[in-house]
Amino acid sequence: MTLIDSHAHFDDFAKEGTIADVLSRAQDAGVTTVVAIGGGVEANRIVIDTVKKHPGHILGALGFDRYAIDTEVDVDRLRQQLSEPGVVAVGETGLDYHYSADTADAQKTLFSKMLEVSVECALPVVVHSREADGDTCALLRDHASAWKNPGPPGVLHCFTGSADFAERPLELGYMISFSGIITFKNADELRSAARTVPDDRYLIETDAPYLAPAPYRGKPNEPSYVAHVAAKMAEIRGVTVEDVARVTTLNARRLFGLKEVEEK
Repeated sequence: MTLIDSHAHFDDFAKEGTIADVLSRAQDAGVTTVVAIGGGVEANRIVIDTVKKHPGHILGALGFDRYAIDTEVDVDRLRQQLSEPGVVAVGETGLDYHYSADTADAQKTLFSKMLEVSVECALPVVVHSREADGDTCALLRDHASAWKNPGPPGVLHCFTGSADFAERPLELGYMISFSGIITFKNADELRSAARTVPDDRYLIETDAPYLAPAPYRGKPNEPSYVAHVAAKMAEIRGVTVEDVARVTTLNARRLFGLKEVEEK
């Protein structure tokens, strides 16, 4: 059984000098591939460095997230970085109105710019959305219309919405990724959503070092813990964990354009 952690942040691991240990534990847990996520100048630099040092095991996503609204984005430089070997997506990027609804206009401007880069570079986008359902879907509708590649246009990562909301990005062709939140006691609505997403449209992730699944909740998260997300997803969907591993690995390979995609 092999697993892909479709979303993890390596910033803290890089600062602590623990990347090698983290990856060793991931491999022991059957996690063959981890997608390292950027979101700002320094985060993008760490992703590029990590991908170069661990080719094949680490893939990268580069972009500018909502916290970078005051950053002067060098789009030409970003396009150049996105052409680096092992870089497979734009992101993360998106909207978050939970703490900063007052910056909604600036967030939408930056998000729109990243969606344009995604289309120009023919790379799927990794989307963050929190309490911004309407604006997120409106911008994704435009992105999906402009998307010309045969693969999915992107993924809503660390999904926390309802089954009703999930239907909207699914109709546009996006995938949905679930994190360790599905193991939390108060996540019944999210588990209902996780039960309804079609087999060929869902991924699993850790969002490390955040949101560690039970039984590690409250502790730093890491890619090896995606095995716990897979186990809970199997329970939710009434299938085996091996089936979850197979399906989500195929889905991740298809989303990120990896050559070893197999037929189901």
